[in-house]
Amino acid sequence: MSQISADQKNVTSAEKERLSALFEKIDRNKDGRIDIDDLSEALQSMNVPTVPGHAQEFMKHDKDRDGKIDFQEFLQYVQEHEDKLRLYFRRIDVNQDGIIDAAEIQESFRKLGANLDRTEAERLLKRMDKDGTLKIDWDEWREYLVLSPSTDFSDILHYWRHSTIIDIGDNTIIPDDFTEKEMQTGMWWRHLVAGGAAGAVSRTATAPLDRLKVLLQVHASSKNNLGIVTGFKQMLEEGGVKSLWRGNGINVIKIAPESALKFMAYEQVKKLFKGDGSREIGMMDRFASGSLAGVISQTAIYPMEVLKTRLALRKTGQYSGIIDCAAKVYKYEGAKVFYKGYIPNILGIIPYAGIDLAIYETLKKFYMSKNKDKDPGIFVLLGCGTISSTCGQLASYPLALIRTRLQAEVSSKGKNTMTSIFKKIIKEDGPSGLYRGLAPNFLKVAPAVSISYVIYEQARKALGVTMT
Repeated sequence: MSQISADQKNVTSAEKERLSALFEKIDRNKDGRIDIDDLSEALQSMNVPTVPGHAQEFMKHDKDRDGKIDFQEFLQYVQEHEDKLRLYFRRIDVNQDGIIDAAEIQESFRKLGANLDRTEAERLLKRMDKDGTLKIDWDEWREYLVLSPSTDFSDILHYWRHSTIIDIGDNTIIPDDFTEKEMQTGMWWRHLVAGGAAGAVSRTATAPLDRLKVLLQVHASSKNNLGIVTGFKQMLEEGGVKSLWRGNGINVIKIAPESALKFMAYEQVKKLFKGDGSREIGMMDRFASGSLAGVISQTAIYPMEVLKTRLALRKTGQYSGIIDCAAKVYKYEGAKVFYKGYIPNILGIIPYAGIDLAIYETLKKFYMSKNKDKDPGIFVLLGCGTISSTCGQLASYPLALIRTRLQAEVSSKGKNTMTSIFKKIIKEDGPSGLYRGLAPNFLKVAPAVSISYVIYEQARKALGVTMT
């Protein structure tokens, strides 16, 4: 390993020993230098909470740009980083007693415009607290954040909180609590643009599976044996490769108004729960606000959902585009067609969102309890999100299937209701018929979550958004 140069100042023997031990822990291949493979492996083995691009951001401290960080470069980075961490520690430690407690965490986030309840503040404490005192001293603070990728105070707090939830398609999201500064400067719209970009890319990437799901929901039965392979063959034979993306255009177009409406409704509903501002917003308040915001936004954009289904199921040449589809549907079926399936759609929001959120939090807490309250890394969070989303879909899928069948039904062929379609499915196909198309829907969950998260983070950075 490289030795500390004579001109390196303010490093005691104890500090040299501590930093040398940390360097050796990260230097996995023991060649005296840290490369990106060393760092990525070390972050995982040390249970360091990570964010997308974490290792790449850290490697920017490679001053000579040789792709590796030697001990001199590492030492310089840690000293500079720890100086800032010490300032931030003192900034949060309001009474200057050398420890940070839950009340001081709440006050620090409040000054940034983000309110935390006591439960969340204590949960943040547990991520750093080693001795179970629910208080953080300087050593615990430094150890947890020494490898964090940012030196900005607000970014440090967001890295600690690690709570972003983003839209991956059909689910009801509970948005981030934007700070007063972000609201005043208009920074919030950049979050929505980043989320919209993530949704557009992930939905486009998984559009063939989404169209296959719709096809199976509407046309599959125990009589025709239509499945994943035969469904793809049918789509390709009828319209070629391009047909796999039918309905995706409007699916992407509706992201912007849906996200904006959901955000604005969420903020307004949340204010009602806050009242005069004397009480903190808890998890159940956020869940209720998110669910109501989902209902409001879905009500406004629901006609686009109907058009998406009709476009996904159309035959080649049936419609020339979105406007032509809307005009023909309105001409032959009237305005009420644009709200077909609305009731099962709204009814499905609550069980989906509730189960998704509950299982996500349960899995994350279980992981943290088994790993001494370490903050889970990105892959753990993606795994929790995938499992919780899958469970939420299992609970709400029959309602989604009935909604899709109502949306696809042409008025002239009959006037079915939610109840009549449910009875018909049970009679003809049994309980399993309520889950037609579930397989391709499951197949798209993991890639949709992963793609959406990565694109969101990249778009957020490109737009200059810092999370608080």
